Amino acid sequence: MSKLIAVIGGTGLCDWPGATQLDEIEVDTAYGKPSAPLHRLRYEDAEFLFLARHGEGHSLPPHAINYRANIEALRQAGVGEIIAVNAVGGISERFVAGVIGLPEQINDYTWGREHTFYDGRDGNVQHIDFSYPYCEELRLRLCAAAQTAGIDVEPYGTYAVTQGPRLETAAEIKRLARDGNDMVGMTAMPEAALAREAGIDYASVCLVVNPGAGLSDTLITMDDIQAVIDNGMSQVKSLLAHCISAH
Repeated sequence: MSKLIAVIGGTGLCDWPGATQLDEIEVDTAYGKPSAPLHRLRYEDAEFLFLARHGEGHSLPPHAINYRANIEALRQAGVGEIIAVNAVGGISERFVAGVIGLPEQINDYTWGREHTFYDGRDGNVQHIDFSYPYCEELRLRLCAAAQTAGIDVEPYGTYAVTQGPRLETAAEIKRLARDGNDMVGMTAMPEAALAREAGIDYASVCLVVNPGAGLSDTLITMDDIQAVIDNGMSQVKSLLAHCISAH
């Protein structure tokens, strides 16, 4: 039996123009309300649940997102697989603006976020195996869908997760590069770990929207980032639709 799939949309994918809404689900959890209602959508031949990570209207910065409520809401809805969409900065040479990456590893540099369901308050403490933070089977399905759709992707990479909401300094990007990171964003953690704790398969589609600080001759502007998002998210959505409809 196929698992129910959810897409968590990030910067550039807070809504889904062109999709048919089949249902809107209001959810409350023991951790509070999720960022937005869950939307059951049909896009091309794909049906899935959609959650806007930053809220409808992109009102929540990365460090203020209630990641626990988001994952718990999807768990309550019966979701078995999550495909997360992330806008990221590029660090290694393979990850220039416009590239779509399917990472297989994470380095977590965040702090102060509510990052686990097992916080000890209910007397239940568990230690999950997080050696491989992304579901390899789901990641390989995304790779296969990209090939079918004729979309070029970078099939491997390490995602550095920073606190935000500011972008990084040039010195920080140099450190992240020394640590072996290929891309940098602000939302993969604790989302990926919470999905693992909840028993939900999790993979990520990352759109590189800017070079990391100090890696280009010009300053990073939101206009430049938005231009890449406008061009790249159509490919991301096509990739998602091919992956979900083939499920």
